[in-house]
Amino acid sequence: MAKYVYLFKEGNATMKNILGGKGANLAEMTSLGMPVPQGFTVTTDACNDYYAKKKVISSEIIAQIDAALAVTEKEAGKKFGDKNDPFLVSVRSGARASMPGMMDTILNLGLNDVSVKGLAKLTNNPRFAYDSYRRFIQMFADVVMDIEKANFEHLLEEMKEQKGVELDTDLDANDLIELVARFLARYEELKGEPFPQDPKVQLIESITAVFRSWDNPRANTYRRLNHIPYEWGTAVNVQGMVFGNMGEDSGTGVAFSRNPSDGTKELYGEYLFNAQGEDVVAGIRTPKPIAELKSDNLALYEQFDDISRKLEAHYRDMQDMEFTIERGKLYMLQTRNGKRTAQAALKIAIDLVEEGVLTEKEAVLKVEPAQLDALLHPQFNPEALKKARVITTGLNASPGAATGRVTFSADRAKELKAKDGLPVVLVRQETSPEDIEGMIVSSGILTSRGGMTSHAAVVARGMGTCCVAGAGAVHVNEKNLTFEVNGEIFKEGDWISLDGSTGKVYGQKVETQDATVSGDFGKLMAWADKYRALEVRANADNPRDAKVAYNYGAQGIGLCRTEHMFFEADRIPAVREMIVAKNVEERKKALAKLLPMQREDFIGLYKEMKGYAVTIRYLDPPLHEFVPTDKDDIEALAKEMGLTYETLQKTIDDLHETNPMLGHRGVRLSVTYPEIAVMQTQAVIEAAIAVNKEGMNVVPEIMIPLVGELKELQYVKDIVVETADAIIKAAGVNLKYYVGTMIEIPRAALLADEIAKEAEFFSFGTNDLTQMTFGFSRDDAGKFLGDYYTKKIFASDPFAHIDQQGVGKLMKMAVDLGKQTRPNIKLGICGEHGGDPISVEFCHNIGLSYVSCSPFRVPIARLAAAHANIKNPR
Repeated sequence: MAKYVYLFKEGNATMKNILGGKGANLAEMTSLGMPVPQGFTVTTDACNDYYAKKKVISSEIIAQIDAALAVTEKEAGKKFGDKNDPFLVSVRSGARASMPGMMDTILNLGLNDVSVKGLAKLTNNPRFAYDSYRRFIQMFADVVMDIEKANFEHLLEEMKEQKGVELDTDLDANDLIELVARFLARYEELKGEPFPQDPKVQLIESITAVFRSWDNPRANTYRRLNHIPYEWGTAVNVQGMVFGNMGEDSGTGVAFSRNPSDGTKELYGEYLFNAQGEDVVAGIRTPKPIAELKSDNLALYEQFDDISRKLEAHYRDMQDMEFTIERGKLYMLQTRNGKRTAQAALKIAIDLVEEGVLTEKEAVLKVEPAQLDALLHPQFNPEALKKARVITTGLNASPGAATGRVTFSADRAKELKAKDGLPVVLVRQETSPEDIEGMIVSSGILTSRGGMTSHAAVVARGMGTCCVAGAGAVHVNEKNLTFEVNGEIFKEGDWISLDGSTGKVYGQKVETQDATVSGDFGKLMAWADKYRALEVRANADNPRDAKVAYNYGAQGIGLCRTEHMFFEADRIPAVREMIVAKNVEERKKALAKLLPMQREDFIGLYKEMKGYAVTIRYLDPPLHEFVPTDKDDIEALAKEMGLTYETLQKTIDDLHETNPMLGHRGVRLSVTYPEIAVMQTQAVIEAAIAVNKEGMNVVPEIMIPLVGELKELQYVKDIVVETADAIIKAAGVNLKYYVGTMIEIPRAALLADEIAKEAEFFSFGTNDLTQMTFGFSRDDAGKFLGDYYTKKIFASDPFAHIDQQGVGKLMKMAVDLGKQTRPNIKLGICGEHGGDPISVEFCHNIGLSYVSCSPFRVPIARLAAAHANIKNPR
């Protein structure tokens, strides 16, 4: 019989795949003898079984839950549902990959109308008992029954107003007894049935809800964002309750063994007395810094500090811990490798090497490549910042700079960003898991409540998004779509700016500038370069981008899109002149105007790359992209070019294609108009000769796009070689150059052994290869891919991560076939996938020579390449 339920004492840290991260760590802490309330874990296998059985928990699994519950009751010396001394539990999710705030938690489960009285009598603390019960009712209603928690929060606010108090802790026992009655009545009113009184029903319903939450929209969004497979499922942890809300000698907190914002080696976190965990994480009350526990209760602080050090030493990484103090006794509820900012990740990794805890390779693996994105985003311009007006200061919850228009809801953030692409800042009292999609599109997040470990802070840090939390002077009115600070009103659409490093909020748009990196970044990247096998190049079409790429460590240009040069204002007239030319001579005359411009472009690129390879792709897009379609624009252009409107309109009509992305473009242009290839070859070779005379040693790489047939490559290559060799001979110099092709048509991958007879290198153009393999347009796929995610057809966007089953199979085939013909063939990738860490790892594994990506993603690709080689050495 399959085992679906494990007691904490039966597991360990190696069982993460079935116990989930939280369950495995609870089991490990138990084995280390730490003060962990006991319980059991319902495995990820049980979650998958639930979905396989059409969202039903089988009787076999329920029987194992009952058996584990009986053992846990015996250890606690209490009975589930006992009317005098009830055993209460928490129910929490725990996937194998940390998903903070994405899943649902229920506390105080097991209370009912009878047992709450027994708990009040047993503890001689009716206020505590009814406070626990009202929390349970609200959580159960929200998480299990999908009743909006606002229905209950309104009743709580109403009660506080009625009693003239500010905090929920100011309500007495009688107030809470009355509040519970109101909660129960509201539940029955909204649900149409009384609140369930049987603790076993409560438990199974809650476990079911956690399984169900694995498939909720916010969990699916988070998984797509963090590349977590749907098939993993979530585990459920059922743990005996300990109570931080029993009075002023009880409390709850969240802490890190090092500062998650900057990596400083210090105990960092927050706690609240007379509270439960939700109060800290949700930001319902503003907590106290963990350092103050030293003065509140020195012995507890020292005990927790000792446990923190032991856990960090055991896991060899910074730990994120949850704890509860019940009547002066400390209990550990969770530990996990802590989420951290990019800056903190670098410092912690390097410090752990210097402390002798990690090797360089292990340290490199501690920093996720995607995290580096946060280091490469713009910062505020110092001069602009001097003129900026600070309207308030909150907590510096997640570093970076953000400027954008105010929006008050996740949906509105998505709408505004999609409408015009301008940045938005999400302003909320506090964020919740339902806000995740709005948080993803926002440049920054501002909350009026919550601390450094609130939902907003934790999620923002994980995404590398700027966040200022707990800005108490900000009074948010979501109904009127405004917020007020010291009498000043800001409405939706107004510009504000956030400094996540200082916590300052500015009342206007503040100019930003490119980030600079050094210090810890440089040291870790040097280690990454030491251990990677893949070269990393950049996609750059001008000297400015090439300079950025070189400064970020690019080892060449893997893709220069020459058509981007043609769109410049000083050369588009010559391009259009070429397009409307009636014969070869007229076309050559127009191309002659472009030649010096192209040559200077290439000289600039060669110089910025300082001798590294530069791969130049010949003209690729269909010619219609260079001419207007609007009647007024056509009339103006005709006049400018000395043509009649009718003549130009006919040329444009002739260029029209039903499906231009599969039409007259790429190599086909050079087959039809070989003079284009001649001009571009002249520019490439003459530029290389010019810079080499200055002492450089440039070896140009000429890339023919969209090849699907050997003979078309042969035809264009012959033109390139004849032109290049003639120029080299006339100049009396020696110049080596390569001619290769992009593999972006499936037929080219299938015939790679043939094509390699002429191609001296392959570069995979995975944008086109993906759309031609799938048979859908990358420009239109967004209209239906959402349905594919929802219906579990696709786990992620194939244009974001290489489809390893289909597109990847073609790539591997082309690599193997190409090497059969030309063993030393150079192999690269220049699509957008070249900067995606998952795709970089795949490229390493199939034996590519290099990846090429946008300049700002070069460090990400360098680190991803190191990860790949450390995990799977060549």
